[in-house]
Amino acid sequence: MSAIPSTMRAITIPKHGGLEVIQESILPTPQPSANNVLIKVDYAGVNFRDTYVRTGLYPSSTFPVILGQEAAGTVVALPTDQKLLESEAFKRKGLSIGSRVATVATQTFAEYSSSPWLGVFKIPDSILNTIGVAAMVQGFTALTFMTEAYNVQKDDWILVHTAAGGLGLIFCQIGKSRGAHIIGTTSSPEKAELAKAHGAEHVILYNQEDTAARVLEITGGLGVHAVFDGVGKDTWEANFKLIRRKGTIVSVGNASGAVPPFPPLKLIEKNLKVLRPAVPGYMTTPEECEYYATELWKLIESGTVKIKIFKEYPFTVEGVRTSQTDITGRGTSGKLLLKVAGGSGAVAHY
Repeated sequence: MSAIPSTMRAITIPKHGGLEVIQESILPTPQPSANNVLIKVDYAGVNFRDTYVRTGLYPSSTFPVILGQEAAGTVVALPTDQKLLESEAFKRKGLSIGSRVATVATQTFAEYSSSPWLGVFKIPDSILNTIGVAAMVQGFTALTFMTEAYNVQKDDWILVHTAAGGLGLIFCQIGKSRGAHIIGTTSSPEKAELAKAHGAEHVILYNQEDTAARVLEITGGLGVHAVFDGVGKDTWEANFKLIRRKGTIVSVGNASGAVPPFPPLKLIEKNLKVLRPAVPGYMTTPEECEYYATELWKLIESGTVKIKIFKEYPFTVEGVRTSQTDITGRGTSGKLLLKVAGGSGAVAHY
């Protein structure tokens, strides 16, 4: 294993704003620490959350901020806490110097990522790094939400908004694997076919059809048992029309803007449940992290869940700007990745 350099390249923002605030910086490389695993990053995943951090929807109080929340690469340093290294929970991770790993962590648009050990997962030999990183945020989101936000069961009717996106495709596959009937929404016939190929029984073209009316038609007027909505503001009100009595609306994201405030009395008419969960709340303990990682790798290795990579972008300012333009433009289908190893560009020094 080569020596860890004193500095590294990273994609950062010096303040909140538009695409123009994205820049490349030279920063000190994180040092080995008590509870973190140091990873040399090969790939990082692109997510809507990166745009929320940039714009300030998820505000930061200190700058510069390194973007990114998932990565795959090679372990170059283990935690320095000897008691942790000797714990059964850490040993079950199977981590060592040189291990191929994927991680859910902040500040992953960098050549090196210091990730809390709980969020670092050894990638099985049969799974590529690109698939490993692409499965992190979206795979854990779909799996935990379809297990704990609403536990999808055989013969449930489930609505997945933006079913042809990276997350939507995984929702469709997990739902189908459990015997549920999946209804998806998307923007084009081509994306509709992709969603159907990944498990959606019915797909509604939201820009041509009335989503609520079609859902009620498909479900015989009853509506769906649960909605997984990553769009937010634009789809929110319709969810209350198409959900059935005692149904569950799961707010997954804010692609069109944040969900506006609403009174709890809105839930009375159908005795509804509304959740806005986050993966860390479901993967907090070592046991929870081990369980969901094991389940996710099994789904991928068995072919039950196939991860679709839409595009790889260079690890440059322009590459990150383009990826954020693409992911917010609703023209993508599948996962967007940054190829960190080997990128180059103009940098700012801090």
